[in-house]
Amino acid sequence: MEFNIEKVEHYIQMLGEMAVQYGVQILLAIIAYVVGSFIIKKVLNLVAMGLEKKKVEITLHGFLLSILSALLKVILVIVVASMIGIQTASFIAILGAAGLAIGLALQGSLANFAGGVLILLFRPFKAGDAIKAQGFAGSVEEIQIFNTILKTFDNQRIVIPNALLSNGCVTNINVNGTRRVDMVFGIGYDDDISKAKAVIRSLLEADERVLKDQPIDIWVGEHGDSSINLFVRPWSKSADYWGIYFDMMEKVKLEFDKADISIPYPQRDVHIHQTPSA
Repeated sequence: MEFNIEKVEHYIQMLGEMAVQYGVQILLAIIAYVVGSFIIKKVLNLVAMGLEKKKVEITLHGFLLSILSALLKVILVIVVASMIGIQTASFIAILGAAGLAIGLALQGSLANFAGGVLILLFRPFKAGDAIKAQGFAGSVEEIQIFNTILKTFDNQRIVIPNALLSNGCVTNINVNGTRRVDMVFGIGYDDDISKAKAVIRSLLEADERVLKDQPIDIWVGEHGDSSINLFVRPWSKSADYWGIYFDMMEKVKLEFDKADISIPYPQRDVHIHQTPSA
C-alpha cells in the first residue's frame, strides 16, 4: 500500500484546525462555567441575606435556596453545553414536557406547596398563634411545606392543606396581643340598672387581668323578651381572655344574688279560665 504524505499532512492540518476550534470553544465553556458558578454563588448569598432580613422561616429558607440553586445550575449547564456545540433544543423540550406532566399529576400537591410558600413568606400567622380556619379553631403547632398542623383547644390534632389556608379566610385570634372580652348579662325589668352596672364594674376593676389603660364599657344592649341585657366590654391580654370570661360568668351570678339582682330565664305564665256551667 502506497503511503501518501500529502493526505497525511491534510489530515494533520484538519486535526489541528479542529483542535484549535474546539479547544477555544471548550476553553470558553470552562471560563463560562467558572464565571457562572461564581455568579450563582453570589446570587444565592444575596437571596439568603434577603430571606434572613425578612425573617423567613428557616424551613422555607433552606428549601427556596435549594430550588433556586438547582434551577440556576441547570440553566448554566444548558448554556455551557450549547457553547461547545451540543444541541440543547431537544433537551429543553424534554424537560418542558416532563415538567408539564409532573405538574398535571401533582397539581394538588403543588397548590399546597405554593400555599405553604405564601404562608411562610407573608406570615398571616406563625407557630404558636391561635387561629380560626376551615371550621376549626386552635393553636398552630407547625407550618410545613404542604400542610399546617393545628392543635385544637380540646387537644385534637388537625392537618389542614396549605392551599385551603392561603385561599380561604383565616382569623388570627391573638396576633394583636390584646382582645376585647365580649359578655352579655341579663337582669330583670324590675331591677336597678345602675346598681347592676356598678356591681359588674367593681368586679372588673378588681381583676388584675383586666387592662386598666382601656375603657370598661357597660351598656344597655337590648330589651330582651325576658330581660334587660347589659353588654360588657373590658379589654385583656389575649392569653387572659377565657380566664376573665369564665370567672366573670361565675362572679357576676354570685354578686347579683347578694345584691338581690335577678338574672331572668325564659318562663311562661299560664292562665286557666273556667267557663261557668250552664
